[in-house]
Amino acid sequence: MRKFVSQAAMAAALVATPAYAQSTPAEVDAWVKTADKAYADEIVEVSQADWVYSTYINDESAALSARANADFTKLQVANAAKAAEAAKVPGLSAETQRLLGMFRTQIVNPVPSTPGAADEYAGLAAKLSGIYGKGKGTLNGKPINGSDIEEAMGTNRNPAELKEMWLSWHDNVGKPMKTDYVRMVEIANAGAKELGYADLGALWRSNYDMTPEAFAATTERMWNEVKPLYQQIHCYTRKKLNEKYGDAVQSRTGPIRADLLGNMWAQEWGNIYDIVAPKGAGDLGYDVTELLKEKGYDPVKMVKAGEGFFTSLGLQQLPASFWDRSQITKPRDREVICHASAWNLDNKDDLRIKMCTKVNGDDFVTIHHELGHNFYQRAYNGQPYRLYMEGANDGFHEAIGDTVALSMTPEYLVQIGLLDPAKVPSADKDTGLLLRQAMDKVAFLPFGLLIDRYRWRIFSGEVKPADYNKAWTEMRLQYQGIVPPGERGADAFDAGAKYHIPAVVPYTRYFLARILQFQFYEAACKQAGWKGPLHRCSFYGNKQVGEKLNAMLTMGASKPWPDALQAFTGTREMSGKSMLNYFAPLSKFLKQETKGENCGW
Repeated sequence: MRKFVSQAAMAAALVATPAYAQSTPAEVDAWVKTADKAYADEIVEVSQADWVYSTYINDESAALSARANADFTKLQVANAAKAAEAAKVPGLSAETQRLLGMFRTQIVNPVPSTPGAADEYAGLAAKLSGIYGKGKGTLNGKPINGSDIEEAMGTNRNPAELKEMWLSWHDNVGKPMKTDYVRMVEIANAGAKELGYADLGALWRSNYDMTPEAFAATTERMWNEVKPLYQQIHCYTRKKLNEKYGDAVQSRTGPIRADLLGNMWAQEWGNIYDIVAPKGAGDLGYDVTELLKEKGYDPVKMVKAGEGFFTSLGLQQLPASFWDRSQITKPRDREVICHASAWNLDNKDDLRIKMCTKVNGDDFVTIHHELGHNFYQRAYNGQPYRLYMEGANDGFHEAIGDTVALSMTPEYLVQIGLLDPAKVPSADKDTGLLLRQAMDKVAFLPFGLLIDRYRWRIFSGEVKPADYNKAWTEMRLQYQGIVPPGERGADAFDAGAKYHIPAVVPYTRYFLARILQFQFYEAACKQAGWKGPLHRCSFYGNKQVGEKLNAMLTMGASKPWPDALQAFTGTREMSGKSMLNYFAPLSKFLKQETKGENCGW
């Protein structure tokens, strides 16, 4: 059987390492090229193993994935350690110094050099991924899988059934992970310390061309810019939930019950728009889910439409292999990981998405998001180093597709034939349009921030295993103003019921993406010469926007992210001001609607 790690590539990276005390800058440059090539080769190998596991969950695919990831982690850690030493050589160029830094900071899950640590960590990671992928909750006492329970949480309006689904999912999926997750944290922290970081959180925060402290301060500044808008949304939503369910289910004051917000994790609230829709302006006259079904869209046609937006900007069509190899719908004959993701399996053109697509408005937006990753991946595939084949920062990667999704206005739906021109909402419906957007975009912000802040506290040792769930519940209350629908025991691990926790995926990127997408969108609308209200702008079909966008995408991570940001937007600072500009009319409405309410929690 072919091993998933090229032993020759690993040897090249590990053996061809200069003795740094006597090395010259030229020798370090040569090692960087050799190590980067080995890194690129192994990404292909591990991606292939992970694809098989994600699309065909069984014991054998789990073992193959675990083995590939263990060996890949060994390579990453070895390169990172050697890069730290090589950085001490005097006379290195600025580019070489940056590449050496990237070898260290692009490791999400470092493991220590202790024999067996990499294998142990990979096995634990595969086990937790399997628990999540095969996880089920219950509805009326009957098992219901992850994708179906997520959909049901968005449409069900029975508080008792919502509570059952919420509690059963968190108990069945999160709780069994806790012991193994504690061990994973111990291993990864030890690995981060070997690389010279205080803990894993400090390593994650170092991947932004600034110090960990500066990055934490930057995200805090951005949150404080948009926090007042979130508090308005929270206050208004709580009022509407109270009017629907009454005091016995949802109080008019204090926090909101987490299971009532239309999403298993209360991260986006758009699914309960029917509850909060403002009188007179709430009925948009159309529903994207209904439009898709009326026009005979199936999942493949939905993906074709998403591709069409990007190609309308002048970007190249997806390769034929994308359609042959992607998992667009859930297979009937096996367990898979349904969480949507975008892949490039060969660092070139083997682009794919993995989804369990359902014909609804949410998945239509998700498709645009995932395709944003694919078009970004292909744009930077000509960079000379694999280390540069990433987003300018990880928030950039998440923001591109969402920027396009903001341009999915009623006028755009008309352009692609989904919406009758006579049904385009008039200006008096703008409040409803904006509120529907804000229930997802703005409501997400504190959740996007707290996931990593919670883990930073775990990684630093501030939160001990005995208090994992207590800290999670407290932070959800602090940032989001929500509470569980029932009592949670000390043995619970509710955070584990969110995919990115057991998958150990840094999450601040999603917070950054929510901010960046509005910066990108406002810049694109200005480039397109848009003169009307910002939220009505669509740059669909604008080749000038596409040219500037592609110029930023092709940069990848070859320059610090402020350079890439400036290339497209003209500014070097991430800011929530574009989001506030977008939602300014809604903010005025919410201020009036919550007058006299006891806002806050």
